Amino acid sequence: MVLAFIAHGATGTTGALARSAAFAGFEAVVLQPEEALGRLEPGDVALGRLDVLPSLDGVEPGLGVLGELETRGVRVLNPPSVLLAAHDKLLTARALAGAGIPHPVTRFVARKSSPLGLDPPLVVKPRFGSWGRDVALCRDGPELERTLARLAGRAWFRSQGALVQEFVPTLGYDLRLIVAGSEVVGAVERVPASGEWRSNVALGGRRRPVDPPEHARQLALAAAGVLDADLVGVDMLPTLDGGLVVLELNAAVDFTGEYSLGRDVFADAIAALTARLYTPAREAVQDAIAVPFA
Repeated sequence: MVLAFIAHGATGTTGALARSAAFAGFEAVVLQPEEALGRLEPGDVALGRLDVLPSLDGVEPGLGVLGELETRGVRVLNPPSVLLAAHDKLLTARALAGAGIPHPVTRFVARKSSPLGLDPPLVVKPRFGSWGRDVALCRDGPELERTLARLAGRAWFRSQGALVQEFVPTLGYDLRLIVAGSEVVGAVERVPASGEWRSNVALGGRRRPVDPPEHARQLALAAAGVLDADLVGVDMLPTLDGGLVVLELNAAVDFTGEYSLGRDVFADAIAALTARLYTPAREAVQDAIAVPFA
């Protein structure tokens, strides 16, 4: 059986997953979206590893390829509905809130609008994007007004709008858990760089492997289940009262061997995805994520 990883490039994560899949007995290949239609046949399996391209609408053109593969009888893990819902933070927020998953209170803002019912401090972020780019912490009303005024000059904001979320005080770190199938296969703590409130490694944050507590595992599985994601990173914040708040989901998540203590995170991910193949394919997109744009 062919297990194809549909991606624009063989990142370290995608390559490691492919090697583990080959060791598990699959004919493992990494394919560009345009290559997949001519390569895969009914009965094969494709795992969507597509990230959102920096286009004005934020939509990955390869999503159409994954949808076409599904109609041809290819089993698609992380299909278009999952990738879009995970990449669009507005859809993620709506889906998580609708399912009762702890998530920061979120408002959508467009030109000449304001986030009703939220008081500073607030976090402003794009609907699409990674690495903490264009994410701002606004500690008072004037700073929020200046931030939104500055964003009015950005093409992505005029096209997509942005999210404004309540700021959640933390313990100085966050968690990223990797969910594959119905298992948590790896996790790290991420600590912001000195003077930085965002924990992204791209901004100087440090990560360290961790064995997450059971309630964090269960919350990650529940969050992934809301989108019916097959392989996803779940970012969450431990709060001052001992709780957890899910921030984002990343269906094209990159991870390394340090995400697992004493185990092979990639082999565990492939084993969990293999088990997923023996569950029924999804039949319908959840109502909460059916409409991609507000």
